Amino acid sequence: MKVNRYVDISTVEKEAKKDYIDRHSPFLYCADTATKGEKFKVTVKVGNEYSHPDDFDHYISYVQLWDGETLLAQSNYEPGTLGNMPNQVEVDFYIVPTKSKLKLAATAYCTKHGLWANEIKEVKVS
Repeated sequence: MKVNRYVDISTVEKEAKKDYIDRHSPFLYCADTATKGEKFKVTVKVGNEYSHPDDFDHYISYVQLWDGETLLAQSNYEPGTLGNMPNQVEVDFYIVPTKSKLKLAATAYCTKHGLWANEIKEVKVS
């Protein structure tokens, strides 16, 4: 399966292309450090500047949180979850780190445009 990745939209000339890239890309937000054995919050938001459709045949089906090759969490969505209006899927995941470093990545699946992933964010765990 092809995995699409975010491109810095400031380098893209056409507004339609910026919209397409941004509204499908998952953005991962969390602290740079975590404490081993304690709950750690990771927020994933699909789309930063642009909203994604929420139509019967075109919506974000799921958002996943990965640590390297290990799936940590997944949030599933049905069409209409966001009121059948363009919006940005946003989910908070809470994980408990058990090793010295996390290599976090998020993926989002659009029913029309496939799988999208962000770049890996390393989190130091003490």
